Amino acid sequence: MSSEAEGQVRRSRVPSVTHGSRRTVLRADDGVRIEALYEPSQGGGDGGDDSLAIVVAHGFTGSVDRPAVRRAARVFRQYAAVITFSFRGHGGSGGRSTVGDREVLDVAAAVRWARSLGHERVVTVGFSMGGSVVVRHAALYRGPAGDGGDSGEGTHGGRTEAHAAGQAHAHAHADAVVAVSAPARWYYRGTAPMRRLHWVVTRPAGRLVGRLGLRTRIHDRDWDPVPLSPAEAAAGLGPTPLLVVHGDRDPYFPLDHPRMLAAAAGRSELWIVSGMGHAENAAEETLLHRIGVWLTAA
Repeated sequence: MSSEAEGQVRRSRVPSVTHGSRRTVLRADDGVRIEALYEPSQGGGDGGDDSLAIVVAHGFTGSVDRPAVRRAARVFRQYAAVITFSFRGHGGSGGRSTVGDREVLDVAAAVRWARSLGHERVVTVGFSMGGSVVVRHAALYRGPAGDGGDSGEGTHGGRTEAHAAGQAHAHAHADAVVAVSAPARWYYRGTAPMRRLHWVVTRPAGRLVGRLGLRTRIHDRDWDPVPLSPAEAAAGLGPTPLLVVHGDRDPYFPLDHPRMLAAAAGRSELWIVSGMGHAENAAEETLLHRIGVWLTAA
């Protein structure tokens, strides 16, 4: 690597192919096709950073083209290049949703794509289900500063974890993580919206509603074994910084969830947002700008 003058901001020389927006189809490590969109930085905010890319992971029933996802991408582009994508079973992606299990492979594919385009730093922002996924992804795909590099070894069990550890982990790690409106533990049914969601996921009639009404194709098999919980994953992040953002009016997950996530991580920051509801639909532009600033400094 070439040396540079002291104090000079180092920026990657991103290939010319990334000068404009680009849609593509990625392949996760298990072969599922994932639709994705790359958009270069617009250079607003703090001036933009060509070395940085932000990967945005939507919530359950979202997709790359949903208005709330597009709004988040528009704000984040003022700070860095942005990759948005549709999780498996959502939008134009293939496969079926496993509601947070194998979705770590989708995030890994998006992060690898960002690095292949020349971005030296890649950070992830996840909303609701996407928030739980980016935390687990960061624990499973450890970067150069993590224990054992990008091996993924030494993590907890689970079929997804075992599969991921056996794949090529190079360039799939996240340098910082933001989890917005994310659960800390699985199988939570303490609120009416979560009881409805469990009906959609676990019952044949619910999955039909998911496919026809919510345009989300849901896998009909239970987790076997149960994957690493978000709180357990947060405890395995090591030096990777984690920002936990949660609304005090979230109708899905009460405040013990974000507090548990933040307490489990080694390097964490917790923002409780007054008046905010749930996930990307409730994230106002002012909050998204604050997240963008945090990511550029992380």
